[in-house]
Amino acid sequence: MSWFKKLFSSKARTEGTPVPAESPAGRHAAAPVTAVPEQVTEQPLPRIAVVTGSTRPGRVNNSVADWVIAELADRSDAVFELVDINDFNLPLLDEPAPAAYQSYQNEHTIAWSAKVAAFDGFIFVANEYNHTVGPALTNALSFLNAEFNNKAAGIVSYGSMGGVRSAEHLRNILAELQVAVVRNQVMFSLFTDFENFSDFKPTEQNAGTLAPMVDQLVPWTKGFAAVRSEAAVAAA
Repeated sequence: MSWFKKLFSSKARTEGTPVPAESPAGRHAAAPVTAVPEQVTEQPLPRIAVVTGSTRPGRVNNSVADWVIAELADRSDAVFELVDINDFNLPLLDEPAPAAYQSYQNEHTIAWSAKVAAFDGFIFVANEYNHTVGPALTNALSFLNAEFNNKAAGIVSYGSMGGVRSAEHLRNILAELQVAVVRNQVMFSLFTDFENFSDFKPTEQNAGTLAPMVDQLVPWTKGFAAVRSEAAVAAA
């Protein structure tokens, strides 16, 4: 039966049956390929600006913004930075061309543009004035367009009714700028969260609404980074 053994051995090699390692063919066979795990590139932490909404002398807006920054100091899932619109000395909108063109003529607009473009998301500290968004914030938003596109935001509002009307109107403005606003919102009342209507001392209940809002905001900022990348590729 030696011919049968030779036939079987020949057929096994032809059909790809593994050859023993100690055989001459086994010694020269290619080593098994080990799958190399795909390396995951760690993404940088999203940068989120806490943007003030007022420039008036004696404003309380900056104290609310400072509180937000202090409350978020221990978070490790994003980098938070205070951006005070008062630092940019923006006059009443004075650019000759619509913001979407980005053909800025003024140094204050160019500086404001560079600052906003550097962030992945925003927390707007919005006061209510005449049942709507404070004029300084509305004006600051009007200077730009593309710098806000495909980013996410949260709102911290305050006023006699918690700034709710300011926040609702601000959502409409941000929608036009292609900014997605998270559902959760922080609202402070001038009657219960400000001592003598000036010293910001938030109640525990209202202060506790900040973390859930930011918990929604951070994942959105990460998600929209991919959206911006796809938009950039499509525009190229």
